[in-house]
Amino acid sequence: MAVRVTVYSREDCHLCEDAIETIEAVRERVDVDVVIEEVDVDDDPALREEYGERVPYVFVDDDPAFKFRVNAGELEARLSRQRR
Repeated sequence: MAVRVTVYSREDCHLCEDAIETIEAVRERVDVDVVIEEVDVDDDPALREEYGERVPYVFVDDDPAFKFRVNAGELEARLSRQRR
């Protein structure tokens, strides 16, 4: 079963790009099927209102996990736990 990682982001956001790169690097190291979904908050007025400049915001299987920066070690541990 795949683990879904959702990243709420916006265009031209260097922290968002860093978060995606970290998630992709961790995905390569874990023995878990990880699906990354990126959601641009600027495409939806409600999301833009909710998140404003507070991106990236990362969820793992709908649970809030990281805001602004993704800690690779914490993400790897979390994904490994999801496998069980």
